[in-house]
Amino acid sequence: MSPTEASPLAPYIPIAVTLLLAGVMAAAIPLVAGFLGSSNPSPTKLSTFECGSVPSGSPWQRFPVKFYVVAILFIVFDIEAVFIYPWAVNFQTFHAAGFGWFAYTVMAIFAATLLVGLAYIWKKGALDWEED
Repeated sequence: MSPTEASPLAPYIPIAVTLLLAGVMAAAIPLVAGFLGSSNPSPTKLSTFECGSVPSGSPWQRFPVKFYVVAILFIVFDIEAVFIYPWAVNFQTFHAAGFGWFAYTVMAIFAATLLVGLAYIWKKGALDWEED
């Protein structure tokens, strides 16, 4: 390779520099904080803190599964919105290109699948919070 030709890896140099700087910063910040930070432990500083109130219960208490179910449902319907919004914005383009009814049917099947899933978990009682 002549000196005037660019290396095929040249476009990746900025990425490598960024990753190197991130690694250096990830190691340097805790080290500098450990050397420069003051350490004055006291019983008050070492005690647990829960929003200004006295801690109650075990810190090893398990979370109910319902929290995770709601989180998963949020992610599923959030992803649905991520797909439906661009589809709705570009619906006129799809219609002009001849994909109008096809695009509408595909999105209707997608939404119906999610609605069937929602009906199923609703029927199973996964969204009932009062029953424990």
